[in-house]
Amino acid sequence: MPTFTALTTVEGRSPAERLGETLERMTPEPVGIGVFEIEDGSGLWEVGAYFAERPDAAALALLSAAFGAAPFRLSELPEQDWVARVRRELAPVRAGRFFVYGSHDADKIPEGSVGLLIEASMAFGTGHHGTTQGCLMALDRLAREGFIGRNVADIGCGTAVLAMAAARLWPEYPVLAGDIDNQAVEVARANVAANGLEGRVVCVEAAGFDHPKLRERAPHDLVFANILKGPLIGLAPEMGDSLVPGGYAILSGILNEQAAEVIGAYLRNGFNLHAREQIVEWTTLILRKT
Repeated sequence: MPTFTALTTVEGRSPAERLGETLERMTPEPVGIGVFEIEDGSGLWEVGAYFAERPDAAALALLSAAFGAAPFRLSELPEQDWVARVRRELAPVRAGRFFVYGSHDADKIPEGSVGLLIEASMAFGTGHHGTTQGCLMALDRLAREGFIGRNVADIGCGTAVLAMAAARLWPEYPVLAGDIDNQAVEVARANVAANGLEGRVVCVEAAGFDHPKLRERAPHDLVFANILKGPLIGLAPEMGDSLVPGGYAILSGILNEQAAEVIGAYLRNGFNLHAREQIVEWTTLILRKT
């Protein structure tokens, strides 16, 4: 049976989410809906729906007009095993000492590397994106410089790959991982269990540092925040309050041309730039609280 996809873009999170909710009430009913921010600084969000039957093109046109969205792009996809395809195409990633892999590549972990299992069916935040690679390389850099993370937090954790990397480096110290999205938290917990890190990585649903466990553990000595420029800038004052003097923040989700603005916000909140790394169009920053 073929699958039909309908994709559009719209400016702003609220219209995108409302459009996604409206699509749920279509006939034929979609079998899945996704709403994602396009990480290019444009402010656009992609809204996609997947159907087992061909959707009504006229109804889609009315919806796009009602929400000020671009016209839907309707496509028919042949039936295939998408997880199997991802497994074929999603090669393992090496970032510093870390090796991010799917279970189908478990026999390829290089000797002396730190393996992190992320299944293809949970393939966002796998390490293939330049932001995740940059954060793993930044963590590796700090560890090689002699830093030991005794109180680490991962804000906007996604799959929790960064939190798990810290837990692998410093197994005697628990790591907190938080995400505003409940589904991401469930995925993170599944990954933590798959990596045998239950009890060492604790995953919570939280907006930024707004959770009792994060507040209880503060101030931290290392915080990851791999999100986007706007939230990173908004988080700068709270990041300063949530780190010990001399503590580090590893930040990414930053386009190269946005880096100066993010650095400026953190300099104004008591940080110095320790290091920066560019991977294609993405920048990762290591900032140290003075």
